Amino acid sequence: MTRTLSTERLILRPPAPKDAAATTAFYQTERSQYVGGFVPEFRAFSNFCAMLGHWDVRGYGLWAVTTKESDDIIGLVGPYYPQGWPETEIGWLMFDGSEGKGFAFEAAQAAIKDARDTLGWTNIVHYIAPENARSITLAERLGAQRDPNATVPKPEDPCLVYRQPIAGAS
Repeated sequence: MTRTLSTERLILRPPAPKDAAATTAFYQTERSQYVGGFVPEFRAFSNFCAMLGHWDVRGYGLWAVTTKESDDIIGLVGPYYPQGWPETEIGWLMFDGSEGKGFAFEAAQAAIKDARDTLGWTNIVHYIAPENARSITLAERLGAQRDPNATVPKPEDPCLVYRQPIAGAS
C-alpha cells in the first residue's frame, strides 16, 4: 500500500504519472521561475520525471498535494534531498489557483512533521529565491528563520536559506 499523509483538507500522496500534465504545465509558467521552471515542455517534463525518480532512489520526495474532494494535483510539497544538496529541504510549489488558501502551509506542516517522525530529519531548511516574497512569508509562518551563514545548493544561483527549528515544526 502506498503511504499518504492526511490533513484537515488535504491528502499528500506520492506523485504519479497521471500528474505529469499538470506539473509540466506548471513548469512552463512564470509562476515556476523560482523553482527551476519557466522552461520549454521537454525540460518541464524532465523536472517532473526527476521528482518521480527522487521517490524511486530516495524512497521519499515531494508529495503530490490534492484536496480531499479531488485527486487532482494542486501542488507539490515535501522532503527534497538530491545528490549534492548541502542540507535536507522541505520544499513547495503550488499550482495556479491553489495559492492564498493556506494549502501550502497545511501541507508543509504535515511534510515537516513526517520528515521528522518518519525520516528522522533533525535538520530542515527551505531554499528560497530572494525575490520570492510568498515563499519567504510561508517559511516565516512555519517558524523558520533565515540563516545567512548556510551553504546554498548552487553558488551561481543565489538563494536564501531558512532554517526550520525543531520546536517550530509542529
